[in-house]
Amino acid sequence: MILVCGGMALTLALGTRHSFGLFLQPMVMDLDWNRQTFSLAIALQNLVYGVAQPFTGMIADKFGAGRVMAGGALLYALGLALMAYSTTGWEFGLSAGIIVGVALSCSGFSIVYGVIGRAFPAEKRSAALGIAGAAGSFGQFVMLPYGQTLITHIGWQNALLVLALTVMVIVPLSAALVEKHRHEPAGQHRQSIPEALREAFGHSGYWLLCIAYTVCGFQLMFISVHFPAYMVDQHMTPQTGMMALALIGLFNIFGSYFWGWLGGHYTKKYLLSTLYLTRAVAIAVFIALPLTPWSVYVFGAVIGFLWLGTVPLTGGLIAQIFGVRYLSTLTGIAFLFHQVGSFLGIAFGGYLFDTTGSYQVMWILTIAMGVAAAILNWPIDDRQIVRPAPQLS
Repeated sequence: MILVCGGMALTLALGTRHSFGLFLQPMVMDLDWNRQTFSLAIALQNLVYGVAQPFTGMIADKFGAGRVMAGGALLYALGLALMAYSTTGWEFGLSAGIIVGVALSCSGFSIVYGVIGRAFPAEKRSAALGIAGAAGSFGQFVMLPYGQTLITHIGWQNALLVLALTVMVIVPLSAALVEKHRHEPAGQHRQSIPEALREAFGHSGYWLLCIAYTVCGFQLMFISVHFPAYMVDQHMTPQTGMMALALIGLFNIFGSYFWGWLGGHYTKKYLLSTLYLTRAVAIAVFIALPLTPWSVYVFGAVIGFLWLGTVPLTGGLIAQIFGVRYLSTLTGIAFLFHQVGSFLGIAFGGYLFDTTGSYQVMWILTIAMGVAAAILNWPIDDRQIVRPAPQLS
């Protein structure tokens, strides 16, 4: 029940988030903004999402994920409704950037993964996290056509209002994430949150993992937000860009489970290096070949298979090294790095397009950073930390 309801909540929360790129073109045209205005607000959203995530993770670890997720769903709906009535960059930054950013931190991977990580034994944990990641991917596959249909038939403003009602479904789903009182295993050192943070920050592998995770956010959110507009620039239809993003979501369903399953059988740090390097190669091939609808669709399928495989592997590696007691907290901090990368990917995408008139430099940056992330993950010390047993009085 935790896996099903948590997965459905991720489907709605993350699927809605990935549909925001569809609103770039119509909102910029109707409101007479430039792309950087829109991009900065969504970039701010990703940054706020990341900054808030460690704190919402701590609250979830201490007081329960169910309460955090229910509150986040209400805040999410409010932010979407305010986005619909934004007419200036400041209003859009407040609604889409700050309010939705905090709401996402209450309903994203780190919150759900903390509960799932504690609910499943170590040998099944990576696969379970992969299934949850696949559910988030299914949201992208479902919500992108849903969002595009709403925009086409009722306009972008009403589409945002309907999406606000849709995310309210997360509230009843959050009830399944209410955990019973957790008991520490006998003889295990009882950590506090400050002790867990000192331990993680003193571990070089945690820093390498977090820095590499920045690259994941940079690549993914650049593609999510700017790809539909890139398709229009290349004389493709908006539906071609939407279909590519939907294919990313569809193949990410299989990819998230596949990489999560692999993480239960093979060394996670090497899998992460392989995934980042393969993603860089896929992007390089895409921009080197002539652009056609079929090349776009194939790219969507390939990059989708590599899309969120980093999430169960990163979460599983953190659980493997540090345990699951503060999994939401530690994955939340790692996700902060991911979201800093997301902020940079979206903001730089808009800035470089407005400056150079194309996305060519951004594509080259995504390739170079993918290679760097592959190198960073390779030397991580992934041995489980052995803590001293508590002294008996």
